[in-house]
Amino acid sequence: MKKLLTLLVFCIGLGTLSAQDLPTSLNDYQFTLKKMAGATPVENQNKSGTCWVYSANSFFESELIRMGKTPVNLSEMYTVRAGYLERAENYVRRQGAAAFGQGAETHDVLNITRKYGLMPYSAYSGFPAGQEKPVHGELEAVLKAIVDAVVKMPDGKLSNQWKKAYAGALDGYLGAPPAKFMVDGKEYTPQSFSQNLGINLDNYVPLTSYNHQPFYKPFVLEVSDNWSNGIFYNVPIDELVQTADNALENGYTIVWATDVSEKTFSAKEGLAVWPQTAWEDMKDDEKAAWFKAPVKEKWVTQEERQVGFDQLTTTDDHGMHITGYVTDQGGTKYYIVKNSWGVVKPEMAGYLYVSQPYFRSKTMSILVHKDAIPAAIRKKLGL
Repeated sequence: MKKLLTLLVFCIGLGTLSAQDLPTSLNDYQFTLKKMAGATPVENQNKSGTCWVYSANSFFESELIRMGKTPVNLSEMYTVRAGYLERAENYVRRQGAAAFGQGAETHDVLNITRKYGLMPYSAYSGFPAGQEKPVHGELEAVLKAIVDAVVKMPDGKLSNQWKKAYAGALDGYLGAPPAKFMVDGKEYTPQSFSQNLGINLDNYVPLTSYNHQPFYKPFVLEVSDNWSNGIFYNVPIDELVQTADNALENGYTIVWATDVSEKTFSAKEGLAVWPQTAWEDMKDDEKAAWFKAPVKEKWVTQEERQVGFDQLTTTDDHGMHITGYVTDQGGTKYYIVKNSWGVVKPEMAGYLYVSQPYFRSKTMSILVHKDAIPAAIRKKLGL
C-alpha cells in the first residue's frame, strides 16, 4: 500500500519525534493529505465507557503540542475517578432520578479539571496490579448498587459515612491517587500540575446543531450522558462544519461526539461515510461495496439532522479526536479521526477517515478552542 502521510507523534517521556504513516489509499480510495496537527499515541479504552476522557485528554495533549510545549501523557482514570465522585453526589441529591453510568460529556472533563486538577499517567494509572487497560463493568455495577442503597435511606436519613464507603469501593478498583507526586524532579499536586500546563479551560467552547432550540444561544443538550446538565452553544450545521474546517486549517484540533452505530462507520475498515442510499434500501452488492471505493454521499439538511435526533436514530455514542483532514480523488473531504479503541486496522494505526457528509449528518457536538471559531460566528454567539 502506498504511503504518504507522516504523522508526527511525540514519544511520551522521551521528548523525541517518531514517524507514523497513515495510508494514502484504502482499496480504491485515494487520499491526499491537506492538514495534520500533532498528536500523542493512540490509546485503548478497552472495556470501559470512558471515551469522553480519552478524547478530551488526547485533545489537551495536542493543545500542548500546538502551544509549543512538551506533551504529557495525562491520566484518564484520575479524571474518571473524580467524575464518579461528582456523579454519585448528583445522583443522591436527585434521589436516584439522574443518569449514572460510565459515559459523560467533554465539558465534564473541563469541570472536573477545574475542581480536581490533572495528573500524569506516570503518577496514577488507575489500573489494578497486573492490568494495563480499563475494565469497568463490575466497577459500575458495584458503585451503582451503593448509591441505589443510599437513596433508599434505610435508616430514615443519610449517614455521614456513605461518601467514605463509596470512595473506598472506588479506590478498591482504581486505587487511591496520591495527594502529591513528582514530575521531572519537581513536586506537584493535581491542581498545581494542571496550572503548570498552562491550559486555560475557559478558552474551550462546546458546540452543537439542532433546531428544536434557538440558534446562537446556549442550552442543555438532552442526551443521557449529559448527567451534569452542561450547556452547548447551538449553531446551524453549516456553521458547525465551517468551525471544524476553520479549526483544522489553523492548526487546532477538535473533540468530536458522534453516533457510531451506523453500518457505514467501521473501525475495521478505517472509514466512515454517509451514502446517498440508506442502508436498509441498499442491495447486497452495495452494502459490500461502500468501503471499497468512493460512493455518492448524501448532504444532510438541518431538518434531516433534527429528525434523526428526535427519532433517536442519531444517538450520542462515542467521543473521538479530530486531528486533520484528507481529500479523496473526487475532492470529498475526510476528517482524520483519532480513536481510543487501540489499533483495529493495522495500517490505520487506530485512526479513521470520516467523510464530511458523515460528520455533517451524525455529529452530536464538538469542543474547540474559542479562537478556532470563525470571527463572524463568535460574534453571533457573544464569545
